[in-house]
Amino acid sequence: MIDFEYYNPAKIVFGEHSEQKLKSLLAAYGVKSLQLVYSGDFIKALGIYDVIKDAVKELGIRFSENGNVVPNPSIDLVRELVKQGKENQVDFVLAVGGGSSIDTAKAVALGIPYDGDVWDFFEKGISPKQVLPIGVIATTASSGSETSNAAILSSGEWKLGFEDDRIIPKFAIMNPKYTVGLPAYQTFVGIADVLSHLLERYFSDEKYSDTTDYLIEGAIRALLVNADKLLKDQKDVNARGEIQWLASVAHGGFLDAGRRADWGSHRIEHELSAQYNITHGEGMAVVTVAWTKYMAEKKPWRLALLASRVFGVDSFNYSETERAYILSEKLAAFFKKLHLATSLAELKIDNKDFDAMAARATRNGKVGHYVPLDAAAIKDILKIAL
Repeated sequence: MIDFEYYNPAKIVFGEHSEQKLKSLLAAYGVKSLQLVYSGDFIKALGIYDVIKDAVKELGIRFSENGNVVPNPSIDLVRELVKQGKENQVDFVLAVGGGSSIDTAKAVALGIPYDGDVWDFFEKGISPKQVLPIGVIATTASSGSETSNAAILSSGEWKLGFEDDRIIPKFAIMNPKYTVGLPAYQTFVGIADVLSHLLERYFSDEKYSDTTDYLIEGAIRALLVNADKLLKDQKDVNARGEIQWLASVAHGGFLDAGRRADWGSHRIEHELSAQYNITHGEGMAVVTVAWTKYMAEKKPWRLALLASRVFGVDSFNYSETERAYILSEKLAAFFKKLHLATSLAELKIDNKDFDAMAARATRNGKVGHYVPLDAAAIKDILKIAL
């Protein structure tokens, strides 16, 4: 194991009626002016909006809101919300929804106390002097942003991330019942996103991190089992609860212990979703299948290990490289079972932008840690994905 530090102060309030704890949570932070960030009117249909309004009214909290968040959230909306927040002297940002709403709220929490343009944090990587506290009511099971120290935003063709422990939400309320009404597509791209976060951490070059290895393998097994349950019954609240918790487990930092995760696949997918505005989870399905095929030849050992331990591929019958290819096939079969694309052709994407995307991805050097990827390698992976 390599040296590591683990820190995650997010308080998880999980279960049926967990949203009823919102009032006491806000009171604990002495909130005076709250900004609510969400996407569309679904929070009113679910009754979440009334819970929030009642809480802020009873606590005498000044209240402002914006429900215009969209997938692959834009810096333009964040700038608008930062301006609104400054005017209302906001001291707490509450996100309701999934990763797009949460990442937007994180950026707003960075921008309100800052005198410059909030995009500076993402483009220049500057360190904030102050960050407003953030709370979350999660209504999806996907990004795990409710317990992560990262936010991803788009600005035109650029899709960039920012990491800082101070943007870890103070609390995350998770009521699995809120996810029952999600469309099948949104449910399954969320599962693909959760799996991608587990795989990025598993594909490490560290050979001596057994505890984390087995934790990730167990999490992947649990995800596969509960995905099958949802394929049979999308109203299975227990399965949805398992996956919602797995989303936070996958991306809360605990599974980074003793290893260096890869993240090459995510960097490639960010270029795809920035260029074509595809859904991140489906983009990760496509890239993961292609990346594993590429790595089967370049460095198969980690992939072969996962194929044997999780998918039962016998090491006596297959070589390391063969097991790595079989893993790619197993992952492709799983994504197809979720009715997701596993090739760029299915998303009607050709090779005309490969050079530009590869150049953007590597503007600061090679990406990924398992096998660092230059622009040529990224283009090779995108070609495999066709």
